[in-house]
Amino acid sequence: MAQDDPKQSGGFFASIANSLSNFSSAMTKSVNGLLGYEGLEVVNPEGGTEDAEEEARRGRWKQEDRDSYWKMMQKYIGSDVTSMVTLPVLIFEPMSMLQKMAELMEYSYLLDMADECEDPYMRLVYSTSWAISVYYAYQRTWKPFNPILGETYEMVNHGGITFIAEQVSHHPPMSAGHAENEHFIYDISSKVKTKFLGNSIDIYPLGRTRVTLKRDGVVLDLVPPPTKVNNLIFGRTWVDSPGEMIMTNLTTGDKAVLYFQPCGWFGAGRYEIDGYVYNAAEEPQILMTGKWNESMSYQPCDGEGEPLPGTELKEAWRVADAPKNDKFQYTYFAHKINSFDSAPKKLLASDSRLRADRYALEQGDLSKAGFEKMSLEERQRAEKKNREEKGHKFTPKWFDLTNEVAATPWGDLEVYQYNGKYAQHWAAIDSSSSSEEIDIMSIEFNPWQYEDLAAN
Repeated sequence: MAQDDPKQSGGFFASIANSLSNFSSAMTKSVNGLLGYEGLEVVNPEGGTEDAEEEARRGRWKQEDRDSYWKMMQKYIGSDVTSMVTLPVLIFEPMSMLQKMAELMEYSYLLDMADECEDPYMRLVYSTSWAISVYYAYQRTWKPFNPILGETYEMVNHGGITFIAEQVSHHPPMSAGHAENEHFIYDISSKVKTKFLGNSIDIYPLGRTRVTLKRDGVVLDLVPPPTKVNNLIFGRTWVDSPGEMIMTNLTTGDKAVLYFQPCGWFGAGRYEIDGYVYNAAEEPQILMTGKWNESMSYQPCDGEGEPLPGTELKEAWRVADAPKNDKFQYTYFAHKINSFDSAPKKLLASDSRLRADRYALEQGDLSKAGFEKMSLEERQRAEKKNREEKGHKFTPKWFDLTNEVAATPWGDLEVYQYNGKYAQHWAAIDSSSSSEEIDIMSIEFNPWQYEDLAAN
Protein backbone atom coordinates (compact mmCIF):
# COMPACT_ATOMS: atom_id res chain seq x y z
CA MET A 1 0.00 0.00 0.00
CA ALA A 2 1.43 3.38 -1.00
CA GLN A 3 2.04 5.45 2.10
CA ASP A 4 1.86 8.79 0.30
CA ASP A 5 -1.79 8.35 -0.66
CA PRO A 6 -3.90 9.84 2.15
CA LYS A 7 -7.00 8.00 0.99
CA GLN A 8 -5.13 4.73 1.65
CA SER A 9 -2.72 5.58 4.47
CA GLY A 10 -5.45 7.48 6.30
CA GLY A 11 -7.21 4.15 6.87
CA PHE A 12 -10.71 4.03 8.21
CA PHE A 13 -11.28 7.78 8.74
CA ALA A 14 -9.90 8.77 5.33
CA SER A 15 -12.15 6.18 3.64
CA ILE A 16 -15.18 7.59 5.44
CA ALA A 17 -14.19 11.16 4.56
CA ASN A 18 -13.72 10.23 0.90
CA SER A 19 -17.06 8.41 0.75
CA LEU A 20 -18.89 11.27 2.46
CA SER A 21 -17.27 13.76 0.12
CA ASN A 22 -18.43 11.83 -2.96
CA PHE A 23 -21.91 11.29 -1.49
CA SER A 24 -22.18 14.94 -0.50
CA SER A 25 -21.11 16.12 -3.93
CA ALA A 26 -23.83 14.01 -5.54
CA MET A 27 -26.38 15.22 -3.00
CA THR A 28 -25.46 18.85 -3.63
CA LYS A 29 -26.06 18.44 -7.37
CA SER A 30 -29.42 16.76 -6.69
CA VAL A 31 -30.50 19.35 -4.15
CA ASN A 32 -29.72 22.25 -6.45
CA GLY A 33 -32.21 20.83 -8.93
CA LEU A 34 -35.06 20.29 -6.51
CA LEU A 35 -38.17 22.25 -7.37
CA GLY A 36 -38.99 24.80 -4.69
CA TYR A 37 -35.50 25.02 -3.19
CA GLU A 38 -33.96 27.34 -5.75
CA GLY A 39 -33.97 30.31 -3.34
CA LEU A 40 -32.32 28.53 -0.42
CA GLU A 41 -28.64 28.58 0.46
CA VAL A 42 -27.48 24.98 0.29
CA VAL A 43 -25.16 24.17 3.17
CA ASN A 44 -23.46 20.82 2.71
CA PRO A 45 -22.47 19.61 6.21
CA GLU A 46 -19.75 17.27 4.92
CA GLY A 47 -18.40 19.31 2.03
CA GLY A 48 -18.05 18.25 -1.58
CA THR A 49 -15.49 18.37 -4.38
CA GLU A 50 -16.79 21.70 -5.63
CA ASP A 51 -16.41 23.22 -2.15
CA ALA A 52 -12.86 21.92 -1.83
CA GLU A 53 -11.88 23.33 -5.20
CA GLU A 54 -13.35 26.73 -4.38
CA GLU A 55 -11.55 26.73 -1.02
CA ALA A 56 -8.26 26.00 -2.79
CA ARG A 57 -8.89 28.82 -5.27
CA ARG A 58 -9.35 31.17 -2.32
CA GLY A 59 -5.80 30.32 -1.26
CA ARG A 60 -6.68 28.51 1.95
CA TRP A 61 -6.03 24.79 1.38
CA LYS A 62 -3.99 23.35 -1.47
CA GLN A 63 -4.41 19.60 -1.99
CA GLU A 64 -0.92 18.78 -0.72
CA ASP A 65 -1.53 20.88 2.43
CA ARG A 66 -4.85 19.18 3.03
CA ASP A 67 -3.37 15.69 2.68
CA SER A 68 -0.41 16.23 5.01
CA TYR A 69 -2.55 18.01 7.59
CA TRP A 70 -5.10 15.19 7.59
CA LYS A 71 -2.38 12.58 8.21
CA MET A 72 -0.96 14.66 11.07
CA MET A 73 -4.30 15.36 12.76
CA GLN A 74 -5.84 11.86 12.78
CA LYS A 75 -4.03 10.95 16.00
CA TYR A 76 -5.75 13.83 17.83
CA ILE A 77 -9.33 12.71 17.12
CA GLY A 78 -11.34 12.93 20.35
CA SER A 79 -8.75 15.18 22.03
CA ASP A 80 -8.70 18.77 23.28
CA VAL A 81 -6.36 20.46 20.78
CA THR A 82 -6.52 23.97 22.21
CA SER A 83 -2.75 24.31 22.59
CA MET A 84 -1.22 20.94 21.67
CA VAL A 85 -1.05 21.31 17.88
CA THR A 86 1.10 23.65 15.79
CA LEU A 87 -1.05 24.85 12.93
CA PRO A 88 0.01 26.19 9.51
CA VAL A 89 -0.16 29.95 8.96
CA LEU A 90 -2.25 29.51 5.83
CA ILE A 91 -5.39 28.91 7.95
CA PHE A 92 -4.82 32.02 10.13
CA GLU A 93 -6.24 35.52 9.95
CA PRO A 94 -4.04 38.54 10.79
CA MET A 95 -5.53 39.03 14.25
CA SER A 96 -4.86 37.54 17.67
CA MET A 97 -7.47 36.02 19.96
CA LEU A 98 -7.23 39.10 22.21
CA GLN A 99 -8.30 41.30 19.31
CA LYS A 100 -11.12 38.91 18.50
CA MET A 101 -12.33 39.34 22.09
CA ALA A 102 -12.66 43.06 21.38
CA GLU A 103 -15.03 42.44 18.46
CA LEU A 104 -17.84 42.06 21.00
CA MET A 105 -17.61 45.83 21.47
CA GLU A 106 -18.72 46.72 17.92
CA TYR A 107 -22.37 47.21 18.94
CA SER A 108 -21.62 48.44 22.47
CA TYR A 109 -24.30 51.11 22.01
CA LEU A 110 -26.79 48.33 22.85
CA LEU A 111 -25.33 48.15 26.36
CA ASP A 112 -25.60 51.93 26.58
CA MET A 113 -29.29 51.56 25.72
CA ALA A 114 -29.70 48.79 28.30
CA ASP A 115 -28.21 51.06 30.95
CA GLU A 116 -30.50 53.96 30.02
CA CYS A 117 -33.60 51.73 29.91
CA GLU A 118 -35.97 51.70 32.90
CA ASP A 119 -37.87 48.59 31.78
CA PRO A 120 -35.98 45.58 33.29
CA TYR A 121 -37.10 43.25 30.50
CA MET A 122 -36.04 45.62 27.73
CA ARG A 123 -32.64 45.78 29.42
CA LEU A 124 -32.34 42.08 28.67
CA VAL A 125 -33.55 42.57 25.11
CA TYR A 126 -30.77 45.06 24.41
CA SER A 127 -28.07 43.21 26.32
CA THR A 128 -28.81 39.85 24.69
CA SER A 129 -28.93 41.53 21.27
CA TRP A 130 -25.45 42.87 22.05
CA ALA A 131 -24.24 39.36 22.95
CA ILE A 132 -25.73 37.94 19.73
CA SER A 133 -24.30 40.68 17.50
CA VAL A 134 -20.75 39.31 17.57
CA TYR A 135 -21.74 36.02 15.95
CA TYR A 136 -21.75 37.67 12.55
CA ALA A 137 -18.00 38.19 13.02
CA TYR A 138 -17.52 34.75 14.60
CA GLN A 139 -18.67 33.01 11.41
CA ARG A 140 -15.27 33.78 9.87
CA THR A 141 -13.45 30.50 9.36
CA TRP A 142 -9.90 31.82 9.69
CA LYS A 143 -8.15 31.06 12.97
CA PRO A 144 -6.79 33.96 15.06
CA PHE A 145 -3.24 33.73 16.43
CA ASN A 146 -2.87 32.32 19.93
CA PRO A 147 -1.64 35.16 22.18
CA ILE A 148 1.85 35.01 23.67
CA LEU A 149 1.91 34.94 27.47
CA GLY A 150 1.85 38.58 28.60
CA GLU A 151 0.53 39.83 25.25
CA THR A 152 -2.06 42.61 25.47
CA TYR A 153 -4.56 44.43 23.29
CA GLU A 154 -5.78 47.98 23.89
CA MET A 155 -8.64 49.79 22.17
CA VAL A 156 -9.95 53.34 22.44
CA ASN A 157 -11.82 55.69 20.10
CA HIS A 158 -15.00 53.61 19.98
CA GLY A 159 -18.16 54.45 21.90
CA GLY A 160 -16.20 56.11 24.68
CA ILE A 161 -14.81 52.69 25.62
CA THR A 162 -11.44 51.85 27.10
CA PHE A 163 -10.68 48.17 26.40
CA ILE A 164 -7.76 46.12 27.71
CA ALA A 165 -7.16 42.38 27.32
CA GLU A 166 -4.20 40.31 28.46
CA GLN A 167 -3.03 36.71 28.03
CA VAL A 168 -2.80 35.66 31.66
CA SER A 169 -1.93 31.97 31.27
CA HIS A 170 -0.25 29.83 28.63
CA HIS A 171 -1.06 26.31 29.88
CA PRO A 172 -3.99 26.24 29.91
CA PRO A 173 -4.46 29.19 27.51
CA MET A 174 -6.46 31.87 29.30
CA SER A 175 -7.26 35.49 28.52
CA ALA A 176 -8.85 38.21 30.62
CA GLY A 177 -10.54 41.36 29.39
CA HIS A 178 -12.03 44.57 30.76
CA ALA A 179 -13.96 47.35 29.03
CA GLU A 180 -15.64 50.40 30.43
CA ASN A 181 -17.42 53.59 29.43
CA GLU A 182 -19.87 55.88 31.20
CA HIS A 183 -22.68 53.30 30.95
CA PHE A 184 -21.24 49.86 31.63
CA ILE A 185 -18.35 47.72 32.86
CA TYR A 186 -17.51 44.52 31.00
CA ASP A 187 -15.32 41.76 32.48
CA ILE A 188 -14.39 38.38 31.08
CA SER A 189 -12.18 35.44 32.03
CA SER A 190 -11.90 33.25 28.95
CA LYS A 191 -10.61 29.70 28.51
CA VAL A 192 -11.56 27.59 25.51
CA LYS A 193 -12.04 23.83 25.61
CA THR A 194 -12.11 21.88 22.34
CA LYS A 195 -12.83 18.41 21.02
CA PHE A 196 -11.35 17.46 17.66
CA LEU A 197 -13.64 15.13 15.72
CA GLY A 198 -11.71 14.60 12.50
CA ASN A 199 -13.19 16.96 9.93
CA SER A 200 -14.81 19.18 12.55
CA ILE A 201 -14.06 20.60 15.98
CA ASP A 202 -16.36 21.40 18.89
CA ILE A 203 -15.48 24.56 20.81
CA TYR A 204 -16.79 25.05 24.34
CA PRO A 205 -16.68 28.63 25.70
CA LEU A 206 -15.34 27.81 29.16
CA GLY A 207 -15.46 31.39 30.42
CA ARG A 208 -17.28 33.89 32.58
CA THR A 209 -18.73 37.09 31.20
CA ARG A 210 -20.16 39.79 33.45
CA VAL A 211 -21.64 43.16 32.53
CA THR A 212 -22.45 45.81 35.13
CA LEU A 213 -24.89 48.55 34.11
CA LYS A 214 -23.75 51.62 35.97
CA ARG A 215 -26.98 53.57 36.48
CA ASP A 216 -28.62 51.02 38.78
CA GLY A 217 -25.69 48.68 39.43
CA VAL A 218 -27.42 45.78 37.66
CA VAL A 219 -25.09 42.81 37.07
CA LEU A 220 -25.65 40.55 34.04
CA ASP A 221 -24.13 37.11 33.52
CA LEU A 222 -23.75 35.55 30.05
CA VAL A 223 -23.52 31.86 29.16
CA PRO A 224 -23.11 31.46 25.36
CA PRO A 225 -23.76 28.29 23.33
CA PRO A 226 -20.93 26.04 22.13
CA THR A 227 -19.65 26.37 18.57
CA LYS A 228 -18.90 23.76 15.93
CA VAL A 229 -16.45 24.38 13.08
CA ASN A 230 -17.34 22.06 10.22
CA ASN A 231 -15.24 20.84 7.27
CA LEU A 232 -11.86 21.76 8.74
CA ILE A 233 -9.96 19.83 6.08
CA PHE A 234 -12.38 18.48 3.48
CA GLY A 235 -14.86 20.89 1.91
CA ARG A 236 -15.77 24.49 2.59
CA THR A 237 -15.33 25.38 6.25
CA TRP A 238 -18.39 26.80 8.01
CA VAL A 239 -19.36 27.63 11.57
CA ASP A 240 -22.51 26.88 13.54
CA SER A 241 -23.44 27.55 17.19
CA PRO A 242 -26.46 25.38 18.04
CA GLY A 243 -27.73 25.52 21.59
CA GLU A 244 -28.88 27.91 24.29
CA MET A 245 -27.64 31.37 25.17
CA ILE A 246 -28.64 32.50 28.66
CA MET A 247 -28.35 36.07 29.93
CA THR A 248 -29.23 36.33 33.63
CA ASN A 249 -29.84 39.48 35.63
CA LEU A 250 -28.10 38.44 38.85
CA THR A 251 -29.61 41.44 40.65
CA THR A 252 -33.29 40.68 39.96
CA GLY A 253 -33.39 37.06 38.81
CA ASP A 254 -34.87 37.95 35.40
CA LYS A 255 -33.26 36.19 32.44
CA ALA A 256 -33.33 35.74 28.68
CA VAL A 257 -33.09 32.24 27.19
CA LEU A 258 -32.51 32.12 23.44
CA TYR A 259 -32.09 29.03 21.29
CA PHE A 260 -29.69 29.02 18.33
CA GLN A 261 -31.16 26.66 15.75
CA PRO A 262 -28.82 24.03 14.26
CA CYS A 263 -28.17 24.08 10.54
CA GLY A 264 -29.90 21.43 8.43
CA TRP A 265 -29.07 20.01 5.02
CA PHE A 266 -30.81 22.73 3.04
CA GLY A 267 -29.56 25.52 5.26
CA ALA A 268 -32.86 25.29 7.12
CA GLY A 269 -32.60 26.83 10.56
CA ARG A 270 -29.12 28.21 10.06
CA TYR A 271 -28.66 31.61 11.73
CA GLU A 272 -32.13 31.49 13.33
CA ILE A 273 -32.63 32.40 17.00
CA ASP A 274 -35.82 32.26 19.05
CA GLY A 275 -36.55 32.66 22.74
CA TYR A 276 -37.99 34.71 25.55
CA VAL A 277 -37.18 37.18 28.28
CA TYR A 278 -38.53 35.80 31.57
CA ASN A 279 -39.22 37.42 34.91
CA ALA A 280 -37.83 35.99 38.15
CA ALA A 281 -40.85 33.67 38.37
CA GLU A 282 -39.87 32.27 34.94
CA GLU A 283 -42.95 33.71 33.23
CA PRO A 284 -42.34 34.92 29.64
CA GLN A 285 -42.56 38.68 29.20
CA ILE A 286 -41.04 39.40 25.78
CA LEU A 287 -40.45 37.09 22.84
CA MET A 288 -37.31 37.53 20.74
CA THR A 289 -36.64 36.25 17.25
CA GLY A 290 -34.20 36.86 14.44
CA LYS A 291 -31.03 35.71 12.72
CA TRP A 292 -27.56 36.20 14.14
CA ASN A 293 -26.23 37.26 10.75
CA GLU A 294 -28.99 39.84 10.14
CA SER A 295 -31.05 41.28 13.00
CA MET A 296 -32.95 40.65 16.23
CA SER A 297 -36.51 41.75 16.97
CA TYR A 298 -38.78 41.63 20.02
CA GLN A 299 -42.48 41.75 20.95
CA PRO A 300 -44.33 41.75 24.29
CA CYS A 301 -46.05 38.43 25.00
CA ASP A 302 -48.52 36.84 27.42
CA GLY A 303 -47.85 34.13 29.99
CA GLU A 304 -48.17 31.47 27.29
CA GLY A 305 -45.53 33.14 25.14
CA GLU A 306 -48.04 34.39 22.55
CA PRO A 307 -47.73 37.97 21.20
CA LEU A 308 -49.95 40.47 23.01
CA PRO A 309 -52.82 41.82 20.89
CA GLY A 310 -52.15 45.27 19.51
CA THR A 311 -48.36 44.85 19.61
CA GLU A 312 -45.93 44.23 16.78
CA LEU A 313 -42.38 43.04 16.26
CA LYS A 314 -39.82 45.82 16.67
CA GLU A 315 -36.20 45.65 15.66
CA ALA A 316 -33.58 45.85 18.43
CA TRP A 317 -30.43 45.35 16.34
CA ARG A 318 -29.35 45.01 12.72
CA VAL A 319 -25.94 44.03 11.43
CA ALA A 320 -23.91 46.84 9.84
CA ASP A 321 -22.82 46.74 6.21
CA ALA A 322 -19.60 44.81 5.62
CA PRO A 323 -16.91 45.14 2.92
CA LYS A 324 -17.55 43.14 -0.24
CA ASN A 325 -15.17 40.30 -1.16
CA ASP A 326 -12.88 40.92 1.79
CA LYS A 327 -10.08 38.32 1.83
CA PHE A 328 -10.57 37.48 5.50
CA GLN A 329 -14.31 38.26 5.59
CA TYR A 330 -13.56 41.17 7.93
CA THR A 331 -16.16 43.69 8.96
CA TYR A 332 -15.27 47.38 8.94
CA PHE A 333 -14.94 47.14 12.71
CA ALA A 334 -12.49 44.22 12.42
CA HIS A 335 -10.32 46.41 10.18
CA LYS A 336 -10.57 49.17 12.78
CA ILE A 337 -9.48 46.76 15.51
CA ASN A 338 -6.41 45.81 13.48
CA SER A 339 -5.49 49.40 12.69
CA PHE A 340 -3.66 51.90 14.86
CA ASP A 341 -6.65 54.27 14.59
CA SER A 342 -8.17 52.45 17.58
CA ALA A 343 -4.88 52.43 19.53
CA PRO A 344 -4.08 54.81 22.41
CA LYS A 345 -1.44 57.47 21.84
CA LYS A 346 1.19 55.53 23.78
CA LEU A 347 0.65 51.90 22.94
CA LEU A 348 1.96 49.14 25.18
CA ALA A 349 4.82 47.27 23.50
CA SER A 350 3.01 44.01 24.25
CA ASP A 351 0.06 44.91 21.98
CA SER A 352 -1.15 42.35 19.42
CA ARG A 353 -0.99 44.84 16.55
CA LEU A 354 2.81 44.84 16.86
CA ARG A 355 3.25 41.09 16.31
CA ALA A 356 5.54 40.54 13.32
CA ASP A 357 3.73 37.37 12.24
CA ARG A 358 0.36 39.09 12.31
CA TYR A 359 1.66 42.03 10.29
CA ALA A 360 3.40 39.79 7.71
CA LEU A 361 0.20 37.82 7.18
CA GLU A 362 -1.76 41.06 6.80
CA GLN A 363 0.70 42.05 4.07
CA GLY A 364 0.23 38.68 2.34
CA ASP A 365 3.70 37.28 3.10
CA LEU A 366 2.89 33.76 4.34
CA SER A 367 6.52 32.65 4.38
CA LYS A 368 7.60 35.49 6.65
CA ALA A 369 4.47 35.10 8.79
CA GLY A 370 5.30 31.42 9.35
CA PHE A 371 8.90 32.24 10.24
CA GLU A 372 7.92 34.99 12.67
CA LYS A 373 5.25 32.80 14.28
CA MET A 374 7.81 30.06 14.87
CA SER A 375 10.28 32.60 16.30
CA LEU A 376 7.73 33.91 18.77
CA GLU A 377 6.81 30.40 19.89
CA GLU A 378 10.50 29.50 20.37
CA ARG A 379 11.06 32.67 22.39
CA GLN A 380 8.05 31.82 24.54
CA ARG A 381 9.43 28.34 25.24
CA ALA A 382 12.81 29.85 26.16
CA GLU A 383 11.08 32.27 28.52
CA LYS A 384 9.22 29.43 30.21
CA LYS A 385 12.43 27.44 30.69
CA ASN A 386 14.25 30.46 32.13
CA ARG A 387 11.34 31.28 34.45
CA GLU A 388 11.20 27.72 35.77
CA GLU A 389 14.97 27.59 36.29
CA LYS A 390 14.80 30.81 38.31
CA GLY A 391 11.81 29.55 40.30
CA HIS A 392 9.75 32.52 39.11
CA LYS A 393 6.03 32.55 38.43
CA PHE A 394 4.44 34.64 35.70
CA THR A 395 2.26 37.43 37.06
CA PRO A 396 -0.14 39.35 34.78
CA LYS A 397 0.13 43.14 34.88
CA TRP A 398 -3.48 44.23 34.52
CA PHE A 399 -5.44 41.33 36.05
CA ASP A 400 -5.16 39.39 39.32
CA LEU A 401 -6.04 35.75 39.87
CA THR A 402 -8.81 35.52 42.48
CA ASN A 403 -9.76 32.67 44.80
CA GLU A 404 -13.08 32.38 43.00
CA VAL A 405 -13.81 29.33 40.85
CA ALA A 406 -16.79 29.74 38.52
CA ALA A 407 -18.88 26.74 37.52
CA THR A 408 -19.76 26.58 33.80
CA PRO A 409 -21.67 23.97 31.77
CA TRP A 410 -18.31 22.67 30.51
CA GLY A 411 -16.20 22.68 33.69
CA ASP A 412 -14.83 24.92 36.41
CA LEU A 413 -12.99 28.14 35.63
CA GLU A 414 -10.40 30.15 37.51
CA VAL A 415 -11.53 33.79 37.60
CA TYR A 416 -9.24 36.73 36.93
CA GLN A 417 -10.19 40.22 38.08
CA TYR A 418 -9.23 43.57 36.60
CA ASN A 419 -6.93 45.23 39.14
CA GLY A 420 -7.36 48.89 38.12
CA LYS A 421 -3.67 49.38 37.31
CA TYR A 422 -4.38 50.08 33.65
CA ALA A 423 -6.47 53.13 34.59
CA GLN A 424 -3.63 54.25 36.88
CA HIS A 425 -1.17 53.72 34.02
CA TRP A 426 -3.16 56.05 31.78
CA ALA A 427 -3.74 58.61 34.50
CA ALA A 428 0.04 58.84 34.90
CA ILE A 429 0.50 59.28 31.14
CA ASP A 430 -2.21 61.95 30.93
CA SER A 431 -0.68 63.90 33.80
CA SER A 432 2.81 63.69 32.32
CA SER A 433 4.21 66.92 30.94
CA SER A 434 5.85 65.04 28.08
CA SER A 435 4.35 65.82 24.69
CA GLU A 436 6.76 63.61 22.77
CA GLU A 437 5.19 61.99 19.74
CA ILE A 438 5.90 58.27 19.40
CA ASP A 439 5.97 56.47 16.07
CA ILE A 440 3.85 53.43 16.92
CA MET A 441 5.12 51.50 13.91
CA SER A 442 8.65 51.70 15.29
CA ILE A 443 7.71 49.91 18.54
CA GLU A 444 9.01 46.33 18.72
CA PHE A 445 6.60 43.71 20.03
CA ASN A 446 7.66 42.95 23.60
CA PRO A 447 5.49 40.89 25.97
CA TRP A 448 8.57 39.31 27.52
CA GLN A 449 9.35 38.93 31.19
CA TYR A 450 13.08 38.63 30.53
CA GLU A 451 13.95 41.30 27.99
CA ASP A 452 17.61 40.26 27.66
CA LEU A 453 16.74 36.67 26.74
CA ALA A 454 17.55 35.96 23.11
CA ALA A 455 15.42 33.51 21.22
CA ASN A 456 17.10 30.11 20.89
